[in-house]
Amino acid sequence: MSPVTRLNAVGYISSQNHPILVRTFVTNQRDDLKYHYVAHTSLDVIEERVSATKGGECYLGHLYSMEDLAVYGWVAPSKLKIVVALALTDNVVKDKEVVTIFKALHLAYHRALSNPFLRLNAPAEVLNDPAALLISGNARWKSLTKRVDAIGKAINDA
Repeated sequence: MSPVTRLNAVGYISSQNHPILVRTFVTNQRDDLKYHYVAHTSLDVIEERVSATKGGECYLGHLYSMEDLAVYGWVAPSKLKIVVALALTDNVVKDKEVVTIFKALHLAYHRALSNPFLRLNAPAEVLNDPAALLISGNARWKSLTKRVDAIGKAINDA
């Protein structure tokens, strides 16, 4: 990663548009709500881009800029949406770098979801509808949170 790329937040959003995880990498705790807002407002832009693009392109590119953020989007074949908020700088952020970030984040999600113990002791309604596992802040997503934190640390410390 270039030394100018600063990851401020990552948002995972389910195919039903429920937040799975919104993780911030800023020191100000008051900004947590701001990044939840960024994740939700990006859904409209993502829906427009998905309906306009043809083929299996996952990377949606730069979605929009807001204040001091540049927001990028990714839609997996399973309709999982990943939103990344990078700090705006005067330097150019290459798409290749952003795609690398998204691939690492998607792999982290895939590994967390592949955990065979994720459904252990789950309520009966989860067996019929797995969306209950995708509740934001669910303790079952600790491994995903740890992986996302490691990715954020690697990017911001580079």
